[in-house]
Amino acid sequence: MRVRNLHQRHLAATPEQVGALVDGLSSPDDALWPDDWPALRLDRPLGVGAAGGHGPVRYTVTDHTPGRHVRFRFTAPRGFDGFHEFTVEPADGGTVLRHLLVIRAHGPALLTWPLVFGPLHDALLEDGLDRAERTLTGTVRTPARWSPYVRLLRTAMARAGRGRRNPLGDRATLP
Repeated sequence: MRVRNLHQRHLAATPEQVGALVDGLSSPDDALWPDDWPALRLDRPLGVGAAGGHGPVRYTVTDHTPGRHVRFRFTAPRGFDGFHEFTVEPADGGTVLRHLLVIRAHGPALLTWPLVFGPLHDALLEDGLDRAERTLTGTVRTPARWSPYVRLLRTAMARAGRGRRNPLGDRATLP
């Protein structure tokens, strides 16, 4: 199964300001990745060869143009062959921050992508775009809302994780 998943937001900010958010991914001052989700962590500063991930998702940075673009190649979970990337593009009246995920899902991912990872991914990305908008403009014009299904998944994961390490990551708050 081929998956192409796009999230983008027009931001009233300069490409340099938006690019600084992308370049801050996984840093102590990360102002793009949302707090209520597993932290994006890398084994070194953002750059080609840095490896890490968030929650059970693992990847390696394969391309990085500071202030413009970063691409991550998936290494886990099983069945996720592809990449995800952030790009910064100048636009009328501001900048577009875009996140694109392209995978060929196979094996377990034929079920886990549409039933678990896909809905959680969509919610996480919209929360991240809200955070970018709030960081750069002080407000969010139309805040994202979790669907009942995403709330159910997060509650189920929180219950499954009681007494163990948080299944959504040590920085995530649940639900």
